[in-house]
Amino acid sequence: MLGRRLSAGQAYACSLEGGTTILKRQLKRIGGWLYRRAENVLAAMLAVMFAAFLAQIVFRYLLNLPTGWSNELSVVLWIWIVLWGAAFVLHEEEEIRFDLFYAAARPSVRRIMFLIAAVAVVVLYAVSFPAVLDYVTFMKVEKTAYLKIRFDWLFSIYVVFVVAVIVRYIWLCWQVLRGGPLAEFDPNKASSGV
Repeated sequence: MLGRRLSAGQAYACSLEGGTTILKRQLKRIGGWLYRRAENVLAAMLAVMFAAFLAQIVFRYLLNLPTGWSNELSVVLWIWIVLWGAAFVLHEEEEIRFDLFYAAARPSVRRIMFLIAAVAVVVLYAVSFPAVLDYVTFMKVEKTAYLKIRFDWLFSIYVVFVVAVIVRYIWLCWQVLRGGPLAEFDPNKASSGV
Protein backbone atom coordinates (compact mmCIF):
# COMPACT_ATOMS: atom_id res chain seq x y z
CA MET A 1 0.00 0.00 0.00
CA LEU A 2 2.85 2.38 0.77
CA GLY A 3 4.46 1.94 -2.66
CA ARG A 4 1.15 2.04 -4.55
CA ARG A 5 0.57 5.03 -6.81
CA LEU A 6 -2.71 6.91 -6.73
CA SER A 7 -4.72 7.53 -9.85
CA ALA A 8 -5.29 11.13 -10.91
CA GLY A 9 -8.87 11.00 -9.56
CA GLN A 10 -7.75 9.59 -6.23
CA ALA A 11 -5.00 12.18 -5.93
CA TYR A 12 -7.50 14.97 -6.71
CA ALA A 13 -9.96 13.59 -4.14
CA CYS A 14 -7.21 13.42 -1.51
CA SER A 15 -6.12 16.99 -2.26
CA LEU A 16 -9.73 18.18 -1.94
CA GLU A 17 -10.15 16.29 1.30
CA GLY A 18 -6.93 17.75 2.67
CA GLY A 19 -8.01 21.24 1.60
CA THR A 20 -11.39 20.75 3.23
CA THR A 21 -9.73 19.63 6.46
CA ILE A 22 -7.47 22.69 6.45
CA LEU A 23 -10.45 24.94 5.74
CA LYS A 24 -12.44 23.33 8.55
CA ARG A 25 -9.52 23.82 10.94
CA GLN A 26 -9.14 27.46 9.95
CA LEU A 27 -12.88 28.10 10.27
CA LYS A 28 -12.90 26.41 13.66
CA ARG A 29 -9.96 28.54 14.80
CA ILE A 30 -11.62 31.76 13.54
CA GLY A 31 -14.92 30.71 15.14
CA GLY A 32 -13.17 30.08 18.45
CA TRP A 33 -11.51 33.49 18.27
CA LEU A 34 -14.85 35.19 17.52
CA TYR A 35 -16.51 33.28 20.36
CA ARG A 36 -13.84 34.44 22.82
CA ARG A 37 -14.27 38.05 21.65
CA ALA A 38 -18.05 37.76 22.14
CA GLU A 39 -17.37 36.53 25.68
CA ASN A 40 -14.99 39.48 26.19
CA VAL A 41 -17.68 41.94 25.08
CA LEU A 42 -20.15 40.27 27.42
CA ALA A 43 -17.71 40.46 30.34
CA ALA A 44 -16.99 44.13 29.59
CA MET A 45 -20.69 44.96 29.55
CA LEU A 46 -21.15 43.15 32.85
CA ALA A 47 -18.21 45.06 34.39
CA VAL A 48 -19.65 48.41 33.24
CA MET A 49 -23.08 47.45 34.55
CA PHE A 50 -21.58 46.50 37.91
CA ALA A 51 -19.62 49.79 38.07
CA ALA A 52 -22.81 51.73 37.30
CA PHE A 53 -24.60 49.79 40.04
CA LEU A 54 -21.84 50.65 42.54
CA ALA A 55 -21.90 54.30 41.43
CA GLN A 56 -25.64 54.34 42.04
CA ILE A 57 -25.13 53.07 45.59
CA VAL A 58 -22.37 55.60 46.30
CA PHE A 59 -24.31 58.54 44.89
CA ARG A 60 -27.59 57.62 46.52
CA TYR A 61 -26.58 56.42 49.97
CA LEU A 62 -23.20 58.02 50.66
CA LEU A 63 -23.53 61.35 48.86
CA ASN A 64 -27.33 61.62 49.07
CA LEU A 65 -27.41 62.55 45.36
CA PRO A 66 -29.71 60.07 43.58
CA THR A 67 -28.80 59.62 39.93
CA GLY A 68 -30.92 58.35 37.08
CA TRP A 69 -28.16 57.73 34.60
CA SER A 70 -26.67 54.82 36.55
CA ASN A 71 -30.00 53.02 36.76
CA GLU A 72 -30.67 53.67 33.08
CA LEU A 73 -27.21 52.41 32.12
CA SER A 74 -27.75 49.25 34.18
CA VAL A 75 -31.09 48.55 32.48
CA VAL A 76 -29.69 49.18 28.98
CA LEU A 77 -26.70 46.95 29.64
CA TRP A 78 -28.91 44.23 31.12
CA ILE A 79 -30.93 44.14 27.88
CA TRP A 80 -27.75 43.97 25.84
CA ILE A 81 -26.11 41.36 28.10
CA VAL A 82 -29.08 39.00 27.91
CA LEU A 83 -29.58 39.27 24.15
CA TRP A 84 -25.87 39.39 23.23
CA GLY A 85 -25.19 36.36 25.41
CA ALA A 86 -28.14 34.42 23.99
CA ALA A 87 -27.12 35.29 20.44
CA PHE A 88 -23.36 34.67 20.57
CA VAL A 89 -22.18 33.07 23.80
CA LEU A 90 -24.80 30.60 25.00
CA HIS A 91 -24.43 27.05 23.68
CA GLU A 92 -27.43 25.03 22.59
CA GLU A 93 -27.21 22.63 25.54
CA GLU A 94 -26.99 25.55 28.01
CA GLU A 95 -30.40 26.93 27.12
CA ILE A 96 -33.21 26.45 29.61
CA ARG A 97 -35.69 23.84 28.44
CA PHE A 98 -38.59 21.78 29.64
CA ASP A 99 -37.19 18.51 28.40
CA LEU A 100 -39.18 15.90 30.27
CA PHE A 101 -40.52 14.30 27.09
CA TYR A 102 -37.39 15.04 25.05
CA ALA A 103 -35.09 13.29 27.52
CA ALA A 104 -37.34 10.22 27.68
CA ALA A 105 -37.56 9.81 23.89
CA ARG A 106 -35.43 7.58 21.67
CA PRO A 107 -32.71 9.36 19.63
CA SER A 108 -34.72 9.07 16.39
CA VAL A 109 -37.78 10.63 18.05
CA ARG A 110 -35.56 13.31 19.61
CA ARG A 111 -34.28 14.17 16.14
CA ILE A 112 -37.84 14.68 14.89
CA MET A 113 -38.79 16.68 17.98
CA PHE A 114 -35.74 18.88 17.54
CA LEU A 115 -36.48 19.48 13.86
CA ILE A 116 -40.10 20.41 14.58
CA ALA A 117 -39.07 22.83 17.33
CA ALA A 118 -36.22 24.32 15.29
CA VAL A 119 -38.39 24.85 12.20
CA ALA A 120 -41.04 26.48 14.41
CA VAL A 121 -38.42 28.83 15.90
CA VAL A 122 -37.05 29.75 12.47
CA VAL A 123 -40.50 30.33 10.99
CA LEU A 124 -41.76 32.39 13.95
CA TYR A 125 -38.68 34.60 14.06
CA ALA A 126 -38.58 34.95 10.27
CA VAL A 127 -42.25 35.93 10.12
CA SER A 128 -41.81 38.46 12.92
CA PHE A 129 -38.57 39.89 11.54
CA PRO A 130 -40.06 42.54 9.19
CA ALA A 131 -42.23 43.91 12.01
CA VAL A 132 -39.29 43.84 14.43
CA LEU A 133 -37.08 45.71 11.97
CA ASP A 134 -39.83 48.22 11.27
CA TYR A 135 -40.41 48.85 14.97
CA VAL A 136 -36.71 49.20 15.80
CA THR A 137 -36.11 51.64 12.95
CA PHE A 138 -39.24 53.59 13.91
CA MET A 139 -37.95 54.04 17.45
CA LYS A 140 -35.23 56.44 16.25
CA VAL A 141 -37.64 59.22 17.24
CA GLU A 142 -37.36 58.38 20.97
CA LYS A 143 -34.39 58.70 23.33
CA THR A 144 -33.74 57.47 26.83
CA ALA A 145 -34.40 59.99 29.61
CA TYR A 146 -30.92 60.48 31.06
CA LEU A 147 -28.31 59.20 28.61
CA LYS A 148 -30.21 60.30 25.49
CA ILE A 149 -29.54 56.99 23.73
CA ARG A 150 -31.79 56.62 20.71
CA PHE A 151 -34.14 53.69 21.15
CA ASP A 152 -33.30 52.31 17.71
CA TRP A 153 -29.68 51.91 18.88
CA LEU A 154 -30.80 50.48 22.18
CA PHE A 155 -33.14 47.91 20.59
CA SER A 156 -30.84 47.10 17.66
CA ILE A 157 -29.44 44.21 19.69
CA TYR A 158 -32.81 42.49 19.31
CA VAL A 159 -32.45 42.56 15.52
CA VAL A 160 -28.98 41.03 15.89
CA PHE A 161 -30.40 38.42 18.28
CA VAL A 162 -33.20 37.44 15.88
CA VAL A 163 -30.79 37.06 12.95
CA ALA A 164 -28.37 35.03 15.08
CA VAL A 165 -31.14 32.69 16.30
CA ILE A 166 -32.44 32.15 12.76
CA VAL A 167 -28.95 31.39 11.44
CA ARG A 168 -28.14 29.14 14.41
CA TYR A 169 -31.29 27.04 14.08
CA ILE A 170 -30.96 26.73 10.31
CA TRP A 171 -27.40 25.50 10.89
CA LEU A 172 -28.52 23.08 13.62
CA CYS A 173 -31.32 21.75 11.39
CA TRP A 174 -28.80 21.20 8.62
CA GLN A 175 -26.51 19.33 11.01
CA VAL A 176 -29.35 17.12 12.29
CA LEU A 177 -30.58 16.39 8.74
CA ARG A 178 -27.06 15.37 7.76
CA GLY A 179 -27.03 12.89 10.64
CA GLY A 180 -25.01 14.97 13.06
CA PRO A 181 -25.28 14.08 16.73
CA LEU A 182 -27.81 15.72 18.98
CA ALA A 183 -26.74 16.76 22.43
CA GLU A 184 -27.51 13.80 24.64
CA PHE A 185 -29.41 14.49 27.83
CA ASP A 186 -27.63 13.17 30.90
CA PRO A 187 -29.63 13.72 34.11
CA ASN A 188 -26.45 13.12 36.14
CA LYS A 189 -24.84 16.17 34.51
CA ALA A 190 -27.91 18.42 34.71
CA SER A 191 -27.24 21.49 36.77
CA SER A 192 -28.46 24.97 37.46
CA GLY A 193 -25.61 26.42 35.41
CA VAL A 194 -23.79 27.65 38.50
